[in-house]
Formats: sequence, structure tokens, C-alpha cells
Amino acid sequence: MDLTTLARRLACAAGLLLSLTGAATAQGDWPNKPVRIIAIFAPGGSSDLVARQIAQHLSTRFGQQFIVENRVGAGGNIGVDHVAKSPPDGYTLAMATSGPLANNKSLYNPMPFDPEKDLTPIALVGEIPLVLAVNPSVKASTLGEFIAQSKSAPNALTVANPGKGTIGHLATESLRLNSAARLSSVPYKGDAPAMTDAMTGSVEGVSAPVTSLLANIQGQKLKALAVTSKARFPGLPNVPTALEQGVNLEATVWNALVGPAGVPRSIVTALNQEINKYTASAEGKAKLASLGVVPLAGTPAQLSELMASEAAKWKRVVEAAKISID
Repeated sequence: MDLTTLARRLACAAGLLLSLTGAATAQGDWPNKPVRIIAIFAPGGSSDLVARQIAQHLSTRFGQQFIVENRVGAGGNIGVDHVAKSPPDGYTLAMATSGPLANNKSLYNPMPFDPEKDLTPIALVGEIPLVLAVNPSVKASTLGEFIAQSKSAPNALTVANPGKGTIGHLATESLRLNSAARLSSVPYKGDAPAMTDAMTGSVEGVSAPVTSLLANIQGQKLKALAVTSKARFPGLPNVPTALEQGVNLEATVWNALVGPAGVPRSIVTALNQEINKYTASAEGKAKLASLGVVPLAGTPAQLSELMASEAAKWKRVVEAAKISID
């Protein structure tokens, strides 16, 4: 090897070392400018408020602003798609929900992104269970009695939900398919009109996130038959889960922080650790509970597994019930 070739190779090696050192330094300095957290639903909703709680905590812990920006539409797809197509430098993240991270994959054709390929799972934050509640005039007091009543009624019992393809809709279809209950899903444009018609008796029941129905259940304007999480919801300690009642139904809305595919592992680890500390802290638990959110924690790998398993679970329901978003 001549001296010229050797010099060139040494120069290339030095350049590579400098670039790697620079990249490591850049990651080590993160964040050195404001970080955007995309909230995928409108301001004031539970998903938006969770994003703002997490942003405030991270701003304090990292000494840099974490700013919440709302990008709404298409069941959360628009906001998450924006993040999926952003540079993977840790400065554009999304506080997403189970819809765009799992369920929507079977509902929207085409999907603008692939949750499992185009995103970096960072941290699970919490979940809101659903509740199946009925008008007080409905004689059933348990989920089993409601299923039995549906089978003997002359017409299918009507269950309102917040909209086609929402988790409330999917949960009702899952219940119908797994129990042979004679139920008819009635989609509305949001929680409020679905709840109102259940209270007036226009429909027999409603399936929606517990936070939207809690006040009227506590006020006895609706009768809760079951919550659909693994454990009972703290705000309704006397309402058993569907699983406790022997009914195979588990459905929650969960929140998680994600980034574009390729976010450096050091940044993912730092964010995951801070969010896990927050959701385990007394302050974090209290603030999330005020929104009706049950705190969760876990590794990025566990979040990835949850995204995949939930996508597969709801795909079976969507296909069996022939649900599509027009």
C-alpha cells in the first residue's frame, strides 16, 4: 500500500470517527430545542389533557419546552401520520391512542402509515376502560342478564356507541359475536348524543369510555352493567368487570407516546424512564386519575407487543362484523 492510499484511508477513518462522535454528542445534548408532542384529538378531550400533563412533566424534567400541538382528524390518523413522516430526531412525537396505533389498521383502507413499521414505540401512559350501561328501565342488572334478555326479546336490543369504528362500537360487536347476544350497534357522532339517547330510552344501552358516562352513572341516570378492563375501575368500584362475570370482553382506550421510526435508542430510553416514573408517582397517579385514566407503565418492547396484539384482536372483530370506515 503506498503512502497516498494509506493517507486517504486514515483521513476517511478520521472523518467517520468525527461523524460518529458528532452524532453521539448530538444525541447526548438532546433536547437542545423545544420538542413537539402532537395531540391527535381536539383540545379539552382526555387524550389532549393527557398529552399536556406529560408535556408539562417532561418540560420540568428535561429543562426544555415540550409543546403540545393538536392535529386532528381521521380517527387520530392525521396526527400520527404527521409524526410518522417527521425526522426521527426526537423533536416530533405523538401522544397517540389505541385507535391509530392498532384498531384503525383494519378500519381504514388505505392507512397512511403502518403503525408497526413507521413508528417507534416509546412509552405506555394509561388506559380508560369502556363501560356498558343501560337505561334504568332495562330489567337486567348484570351483563349476563342483559345478554339473556337480548336472546329472548322480540327485537335485538339497541346499544349506542360514539361512532362507527370507535372502541365502543368494536366492543359491542365483540360482545355480540362472542356471546351470541342479539344486539344492534347504533353509531352516533360522539359520546354525548349516544349517552343522551340511552338516558331517554331511545336505545336500551350505550357502550363508551367510562369517563364520558361516569357522572350520569353515579347520578343513577344510567345503570352500569360492566366495565371492560382487566380490573375494576376505581371510580366505579362496585361495578364488576365483564371478565368477572364470565364474559370474554376486554376493551380499553390506551394512550402511548410514540415517535417516527428510527428515534435513537438513548432518547427512547430517557423518555420511557421519565414517563414510567411519572405514572408510578403519587402526583402522576392523582393527575391521571382526575381524567379517569388508569396509569400504566412498561418498556418500549412491551408497547410494541401491545400494538401488535391489539391490532390482531380487533382485526378479527372488524372482519367478522364487516365494519368499514367509508
